[in-house]
Amino acid sequence: MGRYRSFDETRAMDAAIACFRERGFHAASMRDLEREMGLTSSSLYNAFGSKKELFLSALDAYLNASSRRRIALLDAAEDPLAGIEAFLFSVVSVSAADRCGCLLVNSAASAAALDKDIGAAVRDGLGEVEAAFARTLQRAVAAGALPETTDSTALARTLLGTIVSIRVLSRSAPGEAWLRSLADGALTQIHAPANTRATPRKRVS
Repeated sequence: MGRYRSFDETRAMDAAIACFRERGFHAASMRDLEREMGLTSSSLYNAFGSKKELFLSALDAYLNASSRRRIALLDAAEDPLAGIEAFLFSVVSVSAADRCGCLLVNSAASAAALDKDIGAAVRDGLGEVEAAFARTLQRAVAAGALPETTDSTALARTLLGTIVSIRVLSRSAPGEAWLRSLADGALTQIHAPANTRATPRKRVS
């Protein structure tokens, strides 16, 4: 049987996520985590293990509450392109309201390069989003909403790059309208193939 824990694990994990989002993996000290989570060093270690183990658990919990929920909605969307639009604008709204940024994206720019386990977890998290976009674009092709020549992989990476840009730039508080323009630009690239028609070249006499 597992040992009874005399603290609220959900609240403690939320506090750890907030601490890592604000300070980053390397800058967040164990003392910071103990204070924010309301735990002693022994309680924290017994419950969550090392700082890296806690971070990996926090990242997984963060993804469950954020990108994985959006992915589930995207997979369930009857209209694939409308689902992609809703995904992007959801990220815009959240980013404009919270300048701490995304734990996944923040970690990609810092801790991922210095620790192989964190790097692998970050790549997996980003890969989940890219894969979700790719299969949604493929659904759009199958439904006739996009041309058969659509490069779903390239467009999925464009969408992922747009989300990363929105998340990073939101920390400098450019405003929701500005962030939304980034999403609009990516959506324009998706709709462009269907709206583009080749113009016949004039015959030179």
